[in-house]
Amino acid sequence: MYTIGQVSEMFNLPISTLRYYDKEGLFPSMQRQSGIRQFGETEVEALRVIECLKTSGLEIKDIKKFMEWCVEGPATYAQRKELFETRKTAVEAEMIQLQKTLDMLRFKCWYYETAIQDGNEDRLNDLMPNDLPADIQKLYNNAHS
Repeated sequence: MYTIGQVSEMFNLPISTLRYYDKEGLFPSMQRQSGIRQFGETEVEALRVIECLKTSGLEIKDIKKFMEWCVEGPATYAQRKELFETRKTAVEAEMIQLQKTLDMLRFKCWYYETAIQDGNEDRLNDLMPNDLPADIQKLYNNAHS
């Protein structure tokens, strides 16, 4: 069993957030001893899933619905799977966009490093857009796709 302070440190979350999650019913089987929350492995694992879903863009009200489905049992497996499939698709799309952003940042770092070395952008302008070094061309192409 873990105290709320220990769980707060484990997940780098404010204690107030953990209290809020508990108030919202996200830890339906949490034990209390003399009114003090006791976080077991079930709550720790639930918190891992909660943080995953939250990071994926799901709102607390929807996470609460997911936790309700968990309490309902096997009849909700299909709904839970669909939720994770939907979040997976959203995160994959976000990762593609983030990769494009990262490629643009990497390209621009290379671009300005080269401009600084050359003292101008003349050579770069001659290389743009299709005669860049192969690794930089790949970054440029992805960033501009």
